[in-house]
Amino acid sequence: MKNLLLYIVKNIVDNPDAVTVTEVERGDNTVLELRVAPDDMGKVIGRQGRTSKEIRSIIKAAAMKENRKVIVEIVD
Repeated sequence: MKNLLLYIVKNIVDNPDAVTVTEVERGDNTVLELRVAPDDMGKVIGRQGRTSKEIRSIIKAAAMKENRKVIVEIVD
């Protein structure tokens, strides 16, 4: 999941070197904490949060194939 998230986000942003994903286990859930450059935050979130919703949907669908629950958090 982490590599998929990195691939998606790095292709959206202007500064792909600043993209980091930290994987944290919280109980039964896996939380992917996404960090991007401040200038790229708007691109990752998108208008009215549409881009971030779609990123979360893709990750959630991929996680369901592996019977896992993955949450994507965008961190400042």
